[in-house]
Order: sequence, then structure tokens, then C-alpha cells
Amino acid sequence: MMYGPYDNYGGWGLSHMTGWFGGGVMMIAFWVLIVFLVVWVVREVSDRKGNSTLRALDILKERYAKGEINKEEFEAKKKDLLSA
Repeated sequence: MMYGPYDNYGGWGLSHMTGWFGGGVMMIAFWVLIVFLVVWVVREVSDRKGNSTLRALDILKERYAKGEINKEEFEAKKKDLLSA
């Protein structure tokens, strides 16, 4: 009778663990990773759009504060930024 890796430890060897780990657990980890990546990409894309509008509004406020544009120009440009 042989013992060790050649007889699969009486049915409790690596083949059962690798079957579960290589199959079920890795499949779950794969899908969790895919969902995480999709959520991350969506959040990054939406943050960039929101940040660019806020940054443009900050620049517009600075120009108004410096006196480079008047109130009418400020309000018109602000309306254009917020409607886009």
C-alpha cells in the first residue's frame, strides 16, 4: 500500500481542494473583481465630468472676482456651464 501524494491521501488529498479552490472560489473571486472594476470605471468617469464643471465654475468665479467679466457675463456663463 502506498501513502503520500500518489494515493491521494485516501480521498482527502489535493484533488478535492484544488477542485473547489480552482473552480468555485476562483470563479467567485473573478466575478467580484469584474464587478469591482465596472463600478470603479463608472465612478471615475462620472467624477471626471463633475469635477470639470466644478473647476470651470471656480475659474469663472475667480474671473468675476478679479473684475475681468461683469455680472451679466458671469450669470450667462454660469447658466451655460450648469446646463451642459
